[in-house]
Amino acid sequence: MENMTLPTTQWLLLYSDEHVEDLLISELGLSPLLAKILSARQIKTPEEAKKFLNPSLHDLYSPFLMKDMEEGVRRLIQAIHRGEKIVIYGDYDADGVTSVVLLLKFLKEIGVEAGYYIPHRLKEGYGLKQEVLADMRERGVSLIVSVDCGISDYEPVLFARSVGVDIIILDHHEIPGIVPACVAAINPHREDCFFPFKHLAAVGIVFNFLIALRGRLRQEGFWTNRVYPNLKKYLDLVALGTIGDISPLLDENRIFTKVGIELINADNRIGIKALKEVCGVENQPLDVNRLSFTLLPRINAAGRVASADDAVNLLLTEDWEEARTLARKLEEYNRRRQTLEKAIIQDILKEVEEKGAWEEAGSLVFASPNWHPGVVGIVASRLAEHFLRPVFLISIKDGIGRGSGRSIADFDIYEGLKKCASYLLTFGGHRYA
Repeated sequence: MENMTLPTTQWLLLYSDEHVEDLLISELGLSPLLAKILSARQIKTPEEAKKFLNPSLHDLYSPFLMKDMEEGVRRLIQAIHRGEKIVIYGDYDADGVTSVVLLLKFLKEIGVEAGYYIPHRLKEGYGLKQEVLADMRERGVSLIVSVDCGISDYEPVLFARSVGVDIIILDHHEIPGIVPACVAAINPHREDCFFPFKHLAAVGIVFNFLIALRGRLRQEGFWTNRVYPNLKKYLDLVALGTIGDISPLLDENRIFTKVGIELINADNRIGIKALKEVCGVENQPLDVNRLSFTLLPRINAAGRVASADDAVNLLLTEDWEEARTLARKLEEYNRRRQTLEKAIIQDILKEVEEKGAWEEAGSLVFASPNWHPGVVGIVASRLAEHFLRPVFLISIKDGIGRGSGRSIADFDIYEGLKKCASYLLTFGGHRYA
């Protein structure tokens, strides 16, 4: 992209409040520079500053502030006691993968065997599928926990209900209309949800769900003859999913990420350790930025160009040799992803150069039957950053376009899609993607 002329950047400056600065300096002993930065970031009280600078698990909210949390926990406990067949249904990106692994790990720890299902990006696409739900019912599944998807799948959820399959939704995407008629739809974006923090990744919602589940099991004496599980050990997974979904590192996300990165750097999980080795960052401290350019692209690559199952199995395995084998597969997928991505970018830059006049466009939309649908999202992200405007990329096959869009701070891409809903077969997402 180095030969393209960049649009002029318009900087929006953040201004601090001198009264807030003085308060932070006097109450917390902060330097004037740090106090000014915090004030400019809309941190207005010493308490807010403490939480921002020293994130602590003690500052987590009660998970029961989330609408339907009680109902979801009650139904899963019922399934556990009855020995019902449970399936975790997830998405194929890092947030979805870590959400699936987190739930499976916890359930296994308490002696509950559950299955999982992640649809194939190319063959099935995103979200709950009626034919898959029907097959699960045939195999005796009576409870599905949908993670990082489901909140926009009103019809599939209705079908599941009609054939006797209950669904618990743990999702963080915007709600396009009516909340699906399921046992529990746990999503901070619900208008009737009073959870204070609205920007959790799906894996953060799953972690809150496990806090609630563990607590209710304790009340009924479940842990009397069992080891009470420490959920902190799972925060490496929560950090990966949160960072991978580009969730704002504020409030609970900041707490999860701080503790999770400490665990990642301690090499407590075999799969993560093997992936670090493949990335060439073993024995090196990783932070948000380095995770975003090392481990996470490889975890995402599995679902983009192959099967997310390999990423799930990497994070589940307790066998070192299996972990190394799976990590190498993810490395191969990532290289393939890079090749596909480079080809698409070259196609688009050539088109832009030939057609010109893109500077006047409020947004940019590109389409081709030659593009791999698994990588159009990440290319759209790069182009939105380059052109400083919303970008959509659409992969066309058999007359159907499957696309992905990325936006900029000034434009809510999800609200834009809602206004175009009559032209779309289906859509979903949030403000930036």
